[in-house]
Amino acid sequence: MIARHEHITPGPAEALAAEFREHVPTLATARLKLRAVHITDFDAFAEIVCGDRGKHIGGPMSREDAWYDFASMSSGWMLHGHGGWSVEDAADGSLLGFVVLGLEPGDLDVELGFLFREMAEGKGYAFEAATVVRDWAFRELKLSTLASYVDDANTRSKSLAERLGGKRDKKAEAEIGDKQICVFRHSQSEGTA
Repeated sequence: MIARHEHITPGPAEALAAEFREHVPTLATARLKLRAVHITDFDAFAEIVCGDRGKHIGGPMSREDAWYDFASMSSGWMLHGHGGWSVEDAADGSLLGFVVLGLEPGDLDVELGFLFREMAEGKGYAFEAATVVRDWAFRELKLSTLASYVDDANTRSKSLAERLGGKRDKKAEAEIGDKQICVFRHSQSEGTA
């Protein structure tokens, strides 16, 4: 049985939630649509963070802990003016993963984060989606820098952060003090936008 908090509240509350989602910018590439996170996206999020893929972000998480991360990713829009997007295949609407501009406790800068389902791996979707979000953050939010915080054992995400133009920030890593976390700095001044 699915917990009550994972269900839409019908009626006026559902309409109000939809109205809030309309304020999240929709971004697109030739293959992808990045849209506001919807409560029905939680199963895909939990699939990522509650399974083996979650080991690189402090998991695998319990479904309850995953809910708190999901809610944080969604509420960032109201608290910071940036947050998470659900990434869909533009051709068939399938949910591929998530990209986030987030701020969690301990983050030194706005984070460019990416979480993708296993079935979406190896097709360039994460790079494509993270690129459009990175460029949007530099252009629309006028941010001059972003950081990707990546588990040192997560070779795929480290490669992606580098492919996005991220440079290792050893000073930030020392400041965080967690030897398992690599910080990749994305800078608009380096021509990434």
